[in-house]
Amino acid sequence: MKAVLALEDGRIFTGKTFGAQGEVGGEVVFNTSMSGYQEVLTDPSYYGQIVVMTSPLIGNYGVNTEDEESGKIQVKGFVIKEPSRIAGNFRSEKGLEEYLAEQGIVAITGIDTRALTRHIRSAGAMSGVISTTCGSTSCTIAKAKGMTPMKGMNMVSYVTSREKTEFREGLWRLGEGFGKPSSGKYHVAVIDLGVKRNILRHLCERDCRVTIFPAFTPAEEIMAAKPDGLFLSNGPGDPDPVPVVQDTINTLLGKLPIFGICLGHQILCLALGATTFKLKFGHRGINHPVMDIPAGKIVRITSQNHGFAVSRDGLPEELELTHYSLYDDTVEGVRHRKYPAFSVQYHPEASPGPQDTTGHFDQFVELMKRGAA
Repeated sequence: MKAVLALEDGRIFTGKTFGAQGEVGGEVVFNTSMSGYQEVLTDPSYYGQIVVMTSPLIGNYGVNTEDEESGKIQVKGFVIKEPSRIAGNFRSEKGLEEYLAEQGIVAITGIDTRALTRHIRSAGAMSGVISTTCGSTSCTIAKAKGMTPMKGMNMVSYVTSREKTEFREGLWRLGEGFGKPSSGKYHVAVIDLGVKRNILRHLCERDCRVTIFPAFTPAEEIMAAKPDGLFLSNGPGDPDPVPVVQDTINTLLGKLPIFGICLGHQILCLALGATTFKLKFGHRGINHPVMDIPAGKIVRITSQNHGFAVSRDGLPEELELTHYSLYDDTVEGVRHRKYPAFSVQYHPEASPGPQDTTGHFDQFVELMKRGAA
């Protein structure tokens, strides 16, 4: 069945339906990963976006419930060049198309994803509409043009937890499944901006008891739970429209060790006086090289997923730059010069991606050992 992808600048790509039928709009972005499509689909950081996979063949190992990073698919739409006819993996529970259809995700296949990616790299990420019911391409383009841009939108409110919850699950291992709950020597309060499950598992793996708080939880309520550390999670969209979390950070800075990843990194920097900006087409993939300044060498190949970045110009004096991207020199990590607080833009928990940077979780635990003093 015919499907179209219409971009707000008038570019049209024609392909075939894959997944559910219907029409959906979102910001069109691309991910350069060759694998990890299920983790991408279920990552809350992709909420509100239509994701293009640049690898030409997707779906060759199927999907399974153990690899989900949240309770459902989070992307608005999905774009691939060619779906695999075979899901050849012993862990596979179903095929990718069935998975998408079950959750009502509209997708398109059979288009030139290389041409689409080159167009986005040149023109920048933009709104688009996937339609399997399109009667007029001009109408579909008009719908894409009429969409609200992501900049300025509070996307966190759509993905954060609605109530405080506990998480007790370690990392997955072949033949063993997920790890059993630890004794919980350290109590970590997680501000949920759209947290991935593998982040929580890395914390539990390091003898942490994890309590997840909705993003807009007051600092007083978090402190009442008597945590040993505060974690600021990943999440979707623009960090600017979430000032309440900045207030929480400013209240708790110096009282608890703080660790932020991705959106949590950006909001921590905003709280301390930095600024952020929207990248032209973002960083999304699993092979992004990062310079580790304290180490004095390139030791980080990272997994990344963000469309906004912290501005290197005007970085507050109390924040020390620790990492930067070797692609475009953007800020990839900072630490506070006085208080036990640090953050990284990339994803040390991987899923998908390399595990070069999991040591940041150990760094956080070490800060909790020492305390905030």
